[in-house]
Order: sequence, then C-alpha cells, then structure tokens
Amino acid sequence: MSYALLFGTRFLSCFNEFYELFYKDKVKVVPDNIYDILTPIALAHWIIGDGAKLNKGLVLCTDSFTVKDVVKFSNVLKIKYDINTTIQGIKNNRPRIYIFKESMPNLRKLVKPFMLKSMWYKLNLY
Repeated sequence: MSYALLFGTRFLSCFNEFYELFYKDKVKVVPDNIYDILTPIALAHWIIGDGAKLNKGLVLCTDSFTVKDVVKFSNVLKIKYDINTTIQGIKNNRPRIYIFKESMPNLRKLVKPFMLKSMWYKLNLY
C-alpha cells in the first residue's frame, strides 16, 4: 500500500510584479533596485526559504544567479545592513553567499522579529 499527498497552488496576478522584477527572458536576475526591495522582512523570508546554518554563520542559496548578481546581493548586505559576506562555490558555477559569524548579531537583530521561532536555528539561536 502506498500513499500520496497532492496539493495545488493558486495563480495570483499580484505576484507578476515580482516575476517581472526577477526574471528577464526567463532567466533569473537581480533587479537594479535590489537595494530598495531587500528589506528586513524580505531577508527573513529568504533565510527561511533558502538559508542554511553553516558552522557559526549562514549560507544564502543563490545558485540560480550569476556571480555578478550575487555580488550585487553581497554589496547590498554590506552597504545597507553592515553584514559581511563572502561568495563561495564560484568554481562550481553555483555561487552562494556566506554570512560570517561576526555579522550574525547584526543579522539576528534585523530578521529575528520576522521569523517563526522554529526557524531561529538558522540564526544559531539554539
């Protein structure tokens, strides 16, 4: 005997704006206004969905972006939020952002209010 679980999602046109920002000719890109739209809430959702605890820091999975676009993300994190990062995995052509443990207190202060307690492990809070 086997079991299956199926679910469907709705297509909501209100999300078209985000698709149009982050996709050009069906290729994922970082929009030029990323400085303005990468808010603490957006960063919290990014961590929840595509962040991973690594040692005492955090990795943001940016595998679908080019190195140039990942550099844009890293620059915004540094300039806007004083979060120090490095880019890992360039040789595999799947760049990821690593947030250093020294920047974790800044990150925690920024995103913790917008995260469920069950996700705090990603911030090394337990």
